[in-house]
Amino acid sequence: MFAAYAARIDRDHPLDGLELGERPAPEARPGWTTVTVKAASLNHHDLWSLRGVGLPEGKLPMILGCDAAGLDPDGNEVVVHSVIGGGDHGAEPRSILTEHYQGTFAEQVTVPAGNVLPKPPELTFEQAACLPTAWLTAYRMLFTNAGVRPGDSVLVQGAGGGVATAAIVLGSAAGLRVYATSRDEAKRARAVELGAQEAYEPGARLPHRVDAVIETVGAATWSHSIKCLRRGGTLVISGATSGDRPAHAELTRIFFLELRVIGSTMGSRDELEDLLAFCAVKGVRPVIDEVLPLERAREGFERMAAGELFGKVVLTP
Repeated sequence: MFAAYAARIDRDHPLDGLELGERPAPEARPGWTTVTVKAASLNHHDLWSLRGVGLPEGKLPMILGCDAAGLDPDGNEVVVHSVIGGGDHGAEPRSILTEHYQGTFAEQVTVPAGNVLPKPPELTFEQAACLPTAWLTAYRMLFTNAGVRPGDSVLVQGAGGGVATAAIVLGSAAGLRVYATSRDEAKRARAVELGAQEAYEPGARLPHRVDAVIETVGAATWSHSIKCLRRGGTLVISGATSGDRPAHAELTRIFFLELRVIGSTMGSRDELEDLLAFCAVKGVRPVIDEVLPLERAREGFERMAAGELFGKVVLTP
């Protein structure tokens, strides 16, 4: 079957390890099911995998891709939850697709039967394929880890990225006062169109301190994120695309203002089920930057690596 896969690890030039071509179809295994992929979406996780983060060379070649929507063996429309094991679905050690198991950038993918959820009919395959990683991460960051409620205020750093975009849309739909930042004027305008009350350049002073910050940028925005929180506020971090070693950790401010800093990774099957229902009932739809055929996956990777996206790139086998 045709697939996009990591053939080599290259930490400095990750796209040099990306190959497009034929790979073996997945083999059946007890308790697992095979999904025919109709759509899959790109994540920064796929780029990091090509750098060898979470993907050892001994696992190569590895089909990339965490997210997918498609058809189960009975023809039912389904969404794949990409977190394998860790208590959610049996005794498998916790991992994400492409760390130990072949991913979704292919015509088929095999996952534990418990990792397959019904796709709401209100969502297209392309829309549903955006949800299991970036949107699930944003959902957990906002509603589980930040614990915000309607009327609370949230700062989302780095508008345009998949998680940040999802947080803006979900937060607005849930009645939060959402502020966003971006270096790009067009992305700031787009963030406001999607529901942010205001969008600012990175480091700008906000109208007031916020209840929570959604942080995925890392070193470049860390100090600003801490300074924007009210006393007792919460910073939730799920990524560090600009680096994970900020020049100023702001430790004094963290303990003096009794701030909470919470790490967040992906989300549970139950949270994905809740997210799917939330999108269906509230009319929320994932923001898609571009839909590409799988054979043009390299174009999507290049645009993501260059930071040119607003929303998700979706690949269709």
